[in-house]
Amino acid sequence: MSKLILLVDDSATSRMHSRMLFGNCKDYEFISACDGKEGVETALERKPDLILMDVEMPRMSGIEACRILRENAATHKIPIVLLTMRSEASAVKMGLDSGCTEYMLKPVNEEKLIAVFNKYLK
Repeated sequence: MSKLILLVDDSATSRMHSRMLFGNCKDYEFISACDGKEGVETALERKPDLILMDVEMPRMSGIEACRILRENAATHKIPIVLLTMRSEASAVKMGLDSGCTEYMLKPVNEEKLIAVFNKYLK
């Protein structure tokens, strides 16, 4: 059975890039959301095995979405990888304090992303 990955990003290009990286792999099924609010709704409905989430998005940030998902019993154990271009210490701390499992910088290093998939989905 394939693992369900939720891609939450307001950039269609970023969502497509993540899909293309694993496009030939039958082990993963991808669903997507365009902002944090939709990401939370989709995660609560579909219960993905892993969430890749941008930090800066309209309607609801990835930080806020991560906090909400961590507070919900149905989603609190799902690995959440926050993806962002913000590398300053305060941004990293805010991301980790939100409850994310991993904090990765964009542009995403493909080898590191593959390692994250293997760590949480194998």
